[in-house]
Formats: sequence, C-alpha cells, structure tokens
Amino acid sequence: MKPRYDNSINQIKKGAIISYLAIGVSLLSGLLYTPWMVKQIGVNDYGLYTLATSLISIFLIDFGISEAVSRFISKYNAEGDQKKVNDFLGLIYKLYILIDLLILVVLILVYFFIPVIYMELTPGEIDKFKIIYLITSTFSIISLPFITLNGILTSYEKFKTLKLCDLVNKLMVLTLMVIALTLGYKLYALVLVNVFAGLFIIVIKLFYINNTLPIRVNFKFWDKGLLKEVFGFSIWATVSTIANRFIFNITPSILGAVSGSSQIGLFGIASTLEGYAYIISGAVNGMFLPRVSKILAGKKDGKHVLPLMTKVGRIQYSIIGLIFVGFAIVGKEFIYLWMGEEFELAYYCALIMMLPGVFRVPQQIATTTIIAMNKVKIQAYVYVIIAALNILFSSVLSNFFGALGAAISICIVYIIRLIIMNVIYYKVLQINIFSFIKDCYINMAPPMLITLVVGFIINQFTIYSLPTFLIKGTFIVILYIILLWNMSLNHYEKSFFKRV
Repeated sequence: MKPRYDNSINQIKKGAIISYLAIGVSLLSGLLYTPWMVKQIGVNDYGLYTLATSLISIFLIDFGISEAVSRFISKYNAEGDQKKVNDFLGLIYKLYILIDLLILVVLILVYFFIPVIYMELTPGEIDKFKIIYLITSTFSIISLPFITLNGILTSYEKFKTLKLCDLVNKLMVLTLMVIALTLGYKLYALVLVNVFAGLFIIVIKLFYINNTLPIRVNFKFWDKGLLKEVFGFSIWATVSTIANRFIFNITPSILGAVSGSSQIGLFGIASTLEGYAYIISGAVNGMFLPRVSKILAGKKDGKHVLPLMTKVGRIQYSIIGLIFVGFAIVGKEFIYLWMGEEFELAYYCALIMMLPGVFRVPQQIATTTIIAMNKVKIQAYVYVIIAALNILFSSVLSNFFGALGAAISICIVYIIRLIIMNVIYYKVLQINIFSFIKDCYINMAPPMLITLVVGFIINQFTIYSLPTFLIKGTFIVILYIILLWNMSLNHYEKSFFKRV
C-alpha cells in the first residue's frame, strides 16, 4: 500500500508543478502575446474569436461521464477485473457517439439562426463568425468522445502525463499563433491553430494510453443495467457542469445580442484575467478526489474532511489573497500599460468578477466532497438556479452598462451561490463551515486588508509608468508576504512555503 500511496503523492506533486508551468506559459502569453494579437486582428475580430470559442465550449463538455470513468475504472482496478474496464469503456464510447449526434443537430440549427441571435453584429461580422463557428463546431464534434481520455488518466493517477499534455497544448498554440500572425494570417488562422493543437494532443493521449496502460476497449459490449448506473451517476454532474459554464460562456452571447463586439472584447480580457486568478490559486483542484474518497470511506458525513479543507483552504486563500490585493492596487495601471487606455473598463470588470473567488477558491475541498459523497444532485439544483439568475441579471445590466453590467451580474450570482453552498456544506455534508470561516477567512484576512489600505494610499502619489508599476508591484508582494508570515501562517504553512 505504501509504494502505491507514495506514487500517488508524487503524481500529485509532479502534476502540480507542471500545472504551475502551464499557468506560467498562460500568463506570459497573456502579458506579451494577447495585446499584440489584438493589434494584429483588431478588437472586433478578437470579440468574434472570444464569442465563437465561448459558444462552442458550452457544448464541448464531458456530461459528467469523465468523472464516471474515473470512478468506475478505479473500482474495477481495485477488483483486479480488467475485462470490466474494457467493457465499460466500450459502452462509454458508444454513449458519447450518440451524444455527439445530438449535439451535431443542435449546432446545425444554431448555425442557421446566427443572424437572428446576434443582431448587434454587422453583416460582415456575421459572415466571419459563421466561418469560425463551422471550424470550431466541427472540432467539438470530433474531439468530444475523447474527453474520456482525461478520466482514464485520472483513474490510473497519471497526473503528470495529463498536466504535461496541457502544457504542451498551450506551448503549441502559442508558438503556432505567433508564426501564423507573423506570416500575415488573421482570425481564421487563430481558430485553426487551436483545432490542430487539440487534435495533436488527443493523438498523444491515445498513443500513451494504448502503449502504457492495459486497456483494450471492447466496442461490442452493451449492458442496459450498467448504462443506467452510469447515467444515475453522471446526469446531475452534467447539469452542474452545463449550468456552471453558462455563467461565463453565455455572457459573450448576451453581450453580442445587446451590446456589440467591442463589449465582448472588453469582457474577454476581463474574464481572461479572472481565469488566471482562479487557475493560479487552484492549480491542484481535482487531484484531491482520491484523498477525499479515502477520508470518507465508510463514513456518512463530511465532518472528517474539515482538517484537510482548512489546511488546503488556508494555502489557497493566501495565494488568491495576494492576487486579488495585487490586482486591486496595480491592476488598472497594468491594463493601461498592457492593453492601452481604451481597455481601462476591463480592470473594473475583472476586479468585480475576482471578488467572489477570494471566498470560493479556498472551499474547493468542500466541492470535491460533494462529488465524493454523490451529492451532485443538490449542487445541480443550485447551479441551475444561479445560471438562470445570471442570464436574467446579465441581460438587463448588460443592456445598460455593457461588459461592466455583465461583470456585476456574475459577481452577484456567485455571491448568492457561495452563500447557498455554504448552507449545504453545513446542513447536508455536516462540515463545520463556521470553524472554517474563522480559521481561514478571518484569521488570514488582516495581511490582505492592511496591504490593500497601504496600496491605495501609495496610488494617490504615483503616476502610470513601467518603472513605477514594477517597483510598486514588488513592494506590495513583499509587504503582503511579510505581514502574512508574521500575522497568519502557522508552522505547517511556513514549512510548506519554505519547501515550495
């Protein structure tokens, strides 16, 4: 047992390291590449690019089956029954093909209604959007069945390989996009680059699985009972995933209907920055499911998860706190130097959308516990209600305030969701959320608040320039770390950061 446990821990560590490398690539490409790309293709074309990718990503989900793949394969591996693994995957792939056909029909219908849906786009923008829509939707149909590959790699605890594929994908996209834009290619090339890189990574994963794992898919297998069991596990996870994606991915479409492509571009920049904050602080999310499952083995409630939730949450809160405070103080200056004065509104949009994440990110272990305890049905109800509220709020607010209204809507619904989910963690999972709030939010807040006040005072006496930005940013980071180290961190956390 110990070698297997040690290997699992090593896989998590290596996966986390590679995750942060991938995040570093994303950050550098965002800092250096995005403004250049926007300049090359124009703000409106960047808005169309954001619109197409967000619309297709609504359909490009795993319908909860990836989690089912991880769960069932892990169970069969524990039983030492490779035949069940092969039979199960044969059933899953046939299920995905059926889903693929249904999505194909929906995508075709959407194509013919594009001019009606996006009335604020000009005729020229509609024509461009139709072409990139065809490219991205074709890729989504081809790639959807292969989402199961992530579940397979996770169930065999191949986190290093999984995260390495993500890193290679980011590097490929960045390199090929730079080459394409340098050669004079524009919007369509950017879309095709993403498609090519995505297909290449699928081939790599297939090659690795076929050559290193004992999997031989049995496409002839069919079992109604197993299919029903899979549906029972995944259907509510599907609802949660779709509803959760609607929060961000439907917003560009709402802006396209009521505001126009320039507002989509502003929202695209803001949502990219919010996404960076989320992935930096939550790089290890998803890797703790096996650990949480072991803690909960034989138990009927989530009380025993609290120590792990607090331990991981305090570290994530330290990271997201620095990101939020740093962006609040130097974010406007950063966007001015990075993208130009015309994108200043993106600062307010990003800051507003980041706020709920300060409290949401540290609770990822509780979210994982929802999955481990198979309470995703309750979560799904909440996510659907919140998604519906976001569509309502965003449609109204975006009509008056554009991208800023969309950001306000997202902030409001995320705060509402956070409150409801905390009630569920306390009442249903029986996690002492009040103890978590005290040990995490309250005890870790002083360094963040003090740094915020000092930073805003400094802002009153500085002007926008690259040297000032670098000096001020460095000072804020050092001040936050000193305050955090002396006021909030315990012995374990200090040892953790020393090792990192």
